Amino acid sequence: MKHTRKAVAAVIGLVAALSLTACNGDDTASSETPPSSSPAASADKGSESTQDATAGTDANKDDTDTDASTDTGTGTNTKTGICRTDELEVDATDNTTDKTEGVVTVVFKNGGGRDCTIKGFAGVDLTASTGDTLSVNRNGEQPVPGVLKDGESAAFNITFPYNNSGGSGVRITSLVVTPPNETKHVTLDWPAGTLPVTDGESQVKLEISPVGKVSDSPAG
Repeated sequence: MKHTRKAVAAVIGLVAALSLTACNGDDTASSETPPSSSPAASADKGSESTQDATAGTDANKDDTDTDASTDTGTGTNTKTGICRTDELEVDATDNTTDKTEGVVTVVFKNGGGRDCTIKGFAGVDLTASTGDTLSVNRNGEQPVPGVLKDGESAAFNITFPYNNSGGSGVRITSLVVTPPNETKHVTLDWPAGTLPVTDGESQVKLEISPVGKVSDSPAG
């Protein structure tokens, strides 16, 4: 009998241990977070990704909106269009001061009744009395943008070798000018003297400077 009781007690103890292990295993499984491959976890992760993508799109939109605004120098973010040929009064004046380098100054005066932006180099061609056309190269200076109010002016210089050879030289009859970033041109009378006939070794080059705002030009 004693052996029988001990065997029964051992069996009861083993069953109890197995039951306790099973209960503990159930509790542990129920308290764990669903694996990432489960539908619930995938849905939550997808929702977070969508929110992050939306936030990124909003940030890019803000940057785009900021870049789209142009500061005209007046403290506002409104855009100012370029100065159109039809809005500009164009004039050319001989400003030569010595017998080495000739200078013709071309002035653009804003008469369009609105603010406009001007920047860059004008297109310039000289027409000789022979009918030949001389294109004028840029001098390599960096253009500075400017906003012209109604009545304000911008200008650039054409430098050319002065004809002190004693000969008749090359007589220029007209000056064809196209404002920066425009396609319509204006034809003016050449206001200066002749260009020398050279073999290309002259130290003074036929060049133009970039258009720059005339600081003391009156508005109104």
